[in-house]
Formats: sequence, C-alpha cells, structure tokens
Amino acid sequence: MKTAVDDSYSYCQSLARRTGRNFYFSFLTLPRRLFRDMCVLYAFMRHTDDLGDSDERTLAERRSALTDCRCALDAALQGESTESRILPALADIMVRHAIPAEYLHDVIAGVESDLTPREFQSFAELSRYCYHVAGAVGLCCIHIWGFRDERAVPRAIDCGLAFQLTNILRDLGEDARMDRVYLPRDELERFGYTADDLYQGVQDERFRALMQFQVARTREHYAQAAELHDYLSPAGRPVLSSMFRIYSALLREIEKRDYDVFSKRVRVSSSRKLAIAWTSLFGRRFRGTSSPARTVHGTQINAD
Repeated sequence: MKTAVDDSYSYCQSLARRTGRNFYFSFLTLPRRLFRDMCVLYAFMRHTDDLGDSDERTLAERRSALTDCRCALDAALQGESTESRILPALADIMVRHAIPAEYLHDVIAGVESDLTPREFQSFAELSRYCYHVAGAVGLCCIHIWGFRDERAVPRAIDCGLAFQLTNILRDLGEDARMDRVYLPRDELERFGYTADDLYQGVQDERFRALMQFQVARTREHYAQAAELHDYLSPAGRPVLSSMFRIYSALLREIEKRDYDVFSKRVRVSSSRKLAIAWTSLFGRRFRGTSSPARTVHGTQINAD
C-alpha cells in the first residue's frame, strides 16, 4: 500500500519530468534512488519559485505564501503531517542526506528578494543574490550526490554562481520586460550602457562589449567550479558533468547569436540535452568550455 511519502515521491518525479528542462536530463545520469531524490529537490525549488512569481496573487499574498512555505517546511522536518504533495518526500531526503534546513531557508529568502524590482550596484551584491537562488541549491545537491572533501562546499557555491550568471545572461530580455535588471549598475556604467537601453533591447557595440565581459567572467567561475568534480562521490560526477555541458552550451549559443538575447529565448534542444547526458555518463569528465582561449577586456577565458 502506497504511503503519503510514496505519493509525494511520485508527484515530484512527475513535476520534474514536465517542467525540469535542463535539470531533468542531467538527473538521468544518477543511480535510480538519487535520481528520485533530485526530482524531489527540484520540485521544492520549482514550487517555491512559483509562489514568488504567481501573477494570480498580490504582492502581500505572495509574501504570505512564502512565509507559510517556510513554516510548513519546518513543521514537516519535525514530523508533523502536511497537505503538501512535496514536503513528505522533501523531509525524507533531508533527513537521509543530512541536508541543513538553512539551505532551504536561504532559497526561500532568495525568492522573497525577487518579489519587487531591484537593482544591484556591484558584482558583490549580485553574487550574494546568486548564492540564495543557486549556490544554496548547489549545497543541497552535493549532500544528495555525496562528497568526500569539505572543499566541495565553496566549489558548489561557485557552481551555482556560474549557472545563475548563465541564466541571467540568457534571460536579460525577458527580465527587462518585467522591470528586472540583474547586471550590476557599475558595470553598465563602465560600458556606457543603461537600464533604459536594456528595456528597449538596444544591441549596439556597447551592449556587445558588455556581454563579452559578462560571458568571460562567467567562464572564469565555471573554471573554478570544475574543481568540484574531484571532491564528489563517483555517483555525482556524471550529473555535474552533464549540467556543466548543458549550461556551457547555453553560453556558447548566446555567443553564436552575437549576444542577441532579445528576439527569442536561447535554448538547448531536448535531443542535444539527452546526448549530453549520455556523454556525461559514459564519456570523459567535463573540464571547462571548449572554445579557444582568448582575452576579452583584459579577462582571460577558456572557451532552454
């Protein structure tokens, strides 16, 4: 007879399969049990993000929903019953993998910070934001995958930063239409580009120079994060490699389009993601981006 926890696992896998996009194909490289656990983690992250992005709720209602989510998470970890279809399985994996609750609270805080339009004055501010929406997720992941060296912790945060920076560059146009500008203001000023230019989708030499700089720095963080591979348990290495390849493919696609992230969404096809997952499972480890090394605005770089 299926239990509430069993039903919760089934629901999370179904949600990940329907909406996971980049992540779901990477999860396929994991052993069956870890695949299931990663679907649960993804389902919670997706649910939390949806609470913050819901157009059907007022700002006050979204804040209240996230507060309720935080309280429900803590209650589930205390063994209290819940009507949530996600929390029974989430509480189970958090106990089995010793995932600190603070990581999930950090994620909720990141979603809360996105409830209203905001801007970042510097890359340091942007990095703190990226920790909450992506670095903390990376820390949860390595607890599920298993790691054998504490140096995995800062590298997992680097990994989340690299992936989130890729998302930010890919989604510049979509975010601008929602009055969200994630690029640091001091860097916009450095290249003579403005938030208004971004809102209008201006693609000139200023914009291309700005994007070259952003892509170059993102690749530097990929290079730092690549060290995580050696600190993981063997089961987690293929999924990390797969995620690296998929997100790096997004970054290359941005360059291939001459940084046009306004006309249509940058994607990696499902067939290509599946091929990447297969290569990651049976091929060589990912060590970085594959384009020739070059210098952009004084920054050395190596390369949905």
